Amino acid sequence: MKRTIFAAFALLLAAAPAEAACTDPAQPKVLWRRCYFDGGELHGADLTGAELRDATFSRATLKDAVLTDADAYRAKFVSATMTGTKLDRARLIEADFTRAELDGASLREADLRNAKLVGASLKRADFTGAKLGGADFRNADLTGATWVDGRKICAENSIGQCN
Repeated sequence: MKRTIFAAFALLLAAAPAEAACTDPAQPKVLWRRCYFDGGELHGADLTGAELRDATFSRATLKDAVLTDADAYRAKFVSATMTGTKLDRARLIEADFTRAELDGASLREADLRNAKLVGASLKRADFTGAKLGGADFRNADLTGATWVDGRKICAENSIGQCN
């Protein structure tokens, strides 16, 4: 009986997915909870469906990276370079993008509720279908951004709001 229980337990452990470490390479569905990548070089990284809750990417380079369907709840992207980054359907609730460069980024259907985008550069970003309730756009540059309805293009010098 003890052998059967031990064998069943061993099988259960073998079947469970292993937790990824912060040192694991960038890849789809990587588990990087509470990891620090300050100043990291993640240019073009594919982090589709990644678990990035409470992770920190301050001053990191994520230019042209793919974070589609990523869960980055309360993640910090302060002063990060994210030009052309794809964040479609990403969960970015309470994420901090203060002074981040998101020019040309795609945020289609992203959940940015209560996100902090203070002083961010969002020129030509696409917010089609995004959830923006409580998002803080103080001093953010939204020039040329496509707004939530997918039709409105923010006017030149749209600072802090889409005009």
